[in-house]
Amino acid sequence: MSMAGNLRKVTGRVGGLRRVARLARRRPRVDLSHPARSPLGSSVVNCVTYREGVRTPGGEDLVESVRRVRKSGDGFVWLGLHEPTNEEFSGIAELFDLHPLAVEDAVEAHQRPKVERYGETLFAVFKTVCYVEHEELTATSEVVNTGEIMVFVGQDFVVTVRHGRHGSLGPLREELESDPGQLGKGPSAVLHAIADHVVDEYLNVIDAVQADIEQVETDVFAETGARADPGRIYQLKRELLELKRAVVPLGRPLLDLADRPTRAVEPEIQAYFRDVSDHLLRATEQIAAFDELLNSILQAHLAQVTVAQNEDMRKITAWAAVIAVPTMVCGVYGMNFDHMPELHWRFGYGLVIGVIAAACVVLYRGFRRNGWL
Repeated sequence: MSMAGNLRKVTGRVGGLRRVARLARRRPRVDLSHPARSPLGSSVVNCVTYREGVRTPGGEDLVESVRRVRKSGDGFVWLGLHEPTNEEFSGIAELFDLHPLAVEDAVEAHQRPKVERYGETLFAVFKTVCYVEHEELTATSEVVNTGEIMVFVGQDFVVTVRHGRHGSLGPLREELESDPGQLGKGPSAVLHAIADHVVDEYLNVIDAVQADIEQVETDVFAETGARADPGRIYQLKRELLELKRAVVPLGRPLLDLADRPTRAVEPEIQAYFRDVSDHLLRATEQIAAFDELLNSILQAHLAQVTVAQNEDMRKITAWAAVIAVPTMVCGVYGMNFDHMPELHWRFGYGLVIGVIAAACVVLYRGFRRNGWL
């Protein structure tokens, strides 16, 4: 490629990065958890510089913020993005020297929870979950909705990439800014806060799912439990599986953050990850318990259906036996022979009807006494 072509390529990348930087500076700061207030267009949600845990004032762009932080050797830049495109993220990746594999994961999403190290940069993927409110649980109700938060952590920057319409980090940012002492510990404090926030949401969703499970359990063990819709149980198991895919794989990465030293995580922050790991373990155990409980509820429901079917079959059999007596007698006297006992007797009809009625009453009382009717 000619020198002019190389120059145009570099100029284009810088121009793209400058456009993202201008959007980071000018875009209104909003909470994307509220769709009505969510601006469309650019993926930049927020871009703030922190020094000693305090937000620095000013309207400088992203490139200038990073330059100042690296020149002073103090503070860090937190850039928040929401579902960026490859074009929007390419300049940012070049500015922070992010690994291409991590960049691809951050843009494409649908990743398994993990923590990866690329040189001095840490890349973490968290699955976010939210409980979908519903008036009544049905066989098609959506119970759990998932999204993702990707976090790039370096010595002087934090880049968060969020996918999905929930899991906004705006309230978390405000909470961190209210505690400059914690935020002053650097980018790894932001990583811990995000992990803690995500795991706390797991516990909140689990509590909400527990209410649905208890309602299904109540319906199954009610008097009309055999007529309960088993589709609701299967739906809860499917939604619980979705929750399990978000929660369980995060266990090993959190243990690595708590136990394995890395330059991107301050030693003082590692102790905080142990607490998050304990909360995650509680969530994992509750999900496993719910899965076993749903299996038991399903088995109990199937047993109730079987018992109800057996009772129905016994009732049908009992009534068939009662009806068989008049059917047999009427069948015999309907053969149209000329010479049959009592055929021409004046009281023959009444006698036959009386015998049929007596036999039916005896059979009915016998079946009632034995619990078949």
